[in-house]
Amino acid sequence: MGTDHSTVSAVSTPHGRGGIAVIRISGEAAVAVADRVFFAGNGAALADMESNRMVWGAIRYEDEQIDDGMAVVFRAPHSYTGEDTVEISCHGGVFITQKVLEATFLAGAQPAGPGEFTKRAFLNGKLGLSQAEAVIDLIDAENMEKVRLAGAGARGTLKRAAEEICLLLRDAVSSTYAYIDFPDEDLTDMTREELLSAIDTADTRLCRLIDSYSLGRAVNEGIRCAIVGRPNTGKSSLLNALMGEDRAIVTEIAGTTRDVLEERINIGRMMLRVSDTAGIRETDDVVERLGVARSIRALSEAEVVLAVFDGSSEAADEDRALLERLADVRCPVIAVLNKADLGARRFVADTGCSFAAEIAVSAKNGEGLEQLRASLESLFLRGEIDYHTEGVIANARQYAAVCAAREHVRHARAALCEGFTQDIAGMDLELALGALSEVDGRAVTGEVVDTIFHNFCVGK
Repeated sequence: MGTDHSTVSAVSTPHGRGGIAVIRISGEAAVAVADRVFFAGNGAALADMESNRMVWGAIRYEDEQIDDGMAVVFRAPHSYTGEDTVEISCHGGVFITQKVLEATFLAGAQPAGPGEFTKRAFLNGKLGLSQAEAVIDLIDAENMEKVRLAGAGARGTLKRAAEEICLLLRDAVSSTYAYIDFPDEDLTDMTREELLSAIDTADTRLCRLIDSYSLGRAVNEGIRCAIVGRPNTGKSSLLNALMGEDRAIVTEIAGTTRDVLEERINIGRMMLRVSDTAGIRETDDVVERLGVARSIRALSEAEVVLAVFDGSSEAADEDRALLERLADVRCPVIAVLNKADLGARRFVADTGCSFAAEIAVSAKNGEGLEQLRASLESLFLRGEIDYHTEGVIANARQYAAVCAAREHVRHARAALCEGFTQDIAGMDLELALGALSEVDGRAVTGEVVDTIFHNFCVGK
């Protein structure tokens, strides 16, 4: 993956009206391009100005001044991209911003693609791939926990954790090379016992990273949650109560919800991707039957289920049918006994079903909702974590790379324990090193890199 030496430009602030907008230019000719667009009030060219100092001046489109604003030059390698970069701040109108951007194109810049600036930062060694992924997570953050997780990733906590394990594996691989080159001489840096100890240390650290994905996934990607139950138990009311707004239509008519309604909800430190489903029951209504089928599919795809029952009444046949269906569900199921304000009956406990929790709530007045939130959080988040010191896996790509590394490390250990020589273990250790290097892009393919940066907005 070679660095693109072209000079690119894009608007780095959101589209729309605002106080200011920022146009970013990066590449070998960034300063020269900016000098054709921005003319400092003191008469000096940007090329002659000190780095990292903002200056006021006129902004021109061809030979006509169209705005005035500020500009700052960041010279390589001390810039976000690692290249010469200029940022021009103009007034934040939609039309004027576009005209300033067009002026940079006329001056020789090319349009930047999605994530182009961050991609160049990665290719120029300014940040690792996990840090780049954290940047977009920070932009997309919807709660403070995701800000903390993404901020730690952007600062390189996961990168450093992976590098420490890579260093340990490199030392072990170097020792096996010495054995291969001089099998009859005692020239290895590590004895068999020391090599086993190093492998065990690497395995422990890899396991710690793998365990962190439970937190990272819950915070960053969100947990798939299905709200299920027979009609009129208050599933949509529960969704509205958890969201704090009237998102789903609620009536006293059974079967109001005909389709799956999907929402993202902050639950304490984690995110839930909630599917409010149609009531599961036998019906002759064609449309409702389609909704029930989708409800069953959402149930099968869920990572946690909120099974809602009318806790103020005796169990109905449709409740018992749902309980039988839930017996085959592999993910945690929380029994939610709704309508606690009308008086709760604990009929669920007598069914023989195993639930992660059984909680009486009132979607109407909020009773029991905090207990429900705490129960959900406890299923996926255990204990506190210091984001400043502990690396946390934030996505499936990183998780797959670390899992592959651990698998190869364990194969290496098994080889040594079964009496094979160090060079045999060394082959698996090299594979582990290669897999772990994918976390920060040292061994990742160009296609993977392009896919990651395609998810960025233009201008970042």
